[in-house]
Amino acid sequence: MKAIVIKSFGGPEGLEVVDVPEPVPARGQVLVAPEAIGVGGVDAVIRRGTLGSYGFTEGHVPGSEVAGVVTAVGEDVDPSWIGRRVWAFTGTGGGYVERAVATVEEIHPLPADLSPADAVALGSSGVVAHFGLARAHLAAGESVLVRGASGSIGTTTVQLAAQQGAGAVAVTTSSPERGERLRELGATHVLDRTARGGSGFDVIIDIVAGPNLPDLLDSLNANGRIVVVGAVGGLPPSDLGSRLMASFQKSLSISTFSTATVPAADRRAVRAAQFAAAARGELRTVIHDVLPLDQAAIAHHRMDAGEVFGRIVLTPGR
Repeated sequence: MKAIVIKSFGGPEGLEVVDVPEPVPARGQVLVAPEAIGVGGVDAVIRRGTLGSYGFTEGHVPGSEVAGVVTAVGEDVDPSWIGRRVWAFTGTGGGYVERAVATVEEIHPLPADLSPADAVALGSSGVVAHFGLARAHLAAGESVLVRGASGSIGTTTVQLAAQQGAGAVAVTTSSPERGERLRELGATHVLDRTARGGSGFDVIIDIVAGPNLPDLLDSLNANGRIVVVGAVGGLPPSDLGSRLMASFQKSLSISTFSTATVPAADRRAVRAAQFAAAARGELRTVIHDVLPLDQAAIAHHRMDAGEVFGRIVLTPGR
């Protein structure tokens, strides 16, 4: 079968199409024939080599979520899963393939009215958005800034913050056109990528991190909270702690958040509710483009160029 591997870390040209044996699901696993593969910001971070210290090596297959049909199951898995449409989380890799393996605990049945592309635009990002806001303890009437709002996590966070009664929902984005699209999703204020002109926020959901993360402290109200849910901009500078301590009297806080710390049952419950809401049209998914699997490098070029609004979806050729 065809798979995309990282032949060399760095630019998108390091991605290569290779032939690999079709996997066989082990005990507790299922085999999924993807109809849609999500291309996420973390895939680009891994491809660049930014997370090399976390054990990623050349030959790694990117991709963490797919949606399609279960074609086989391993031991101790209910065979009734075969033939069912599911969303599946493949972990920190293994998604850019024609056949993907996932544990049965990390698959979720799809509503009849939800497309595979919509599922991978929401499956992971929606859960991050939900629990990121919960981690920030956003209360009705409070103001929130979503930094890096044009990706799938950001577009979902904007919608959820508005639905939860935020007093203001500000966003950072790269163009007025994107700002208008974010307003359609619930944003009330649009700032440029530096967040200049923005202040008085109770909560900041940050998907970017990177060298400018400490500057966000100046935009917080007393008792303000920053929750970092992504790091597409790289790691923050070493003076982050000292900058936080310099604002000691404002009782500010910064935390990181990963859904890996959320119990699986809680993730499944939220994902089920969000899939149902999306099927009813109450939660919008944003798909930038759909490309064949062998054009994964083009998808990554577009991400690196900052062209993507929402999520790019890959589709296998067979």
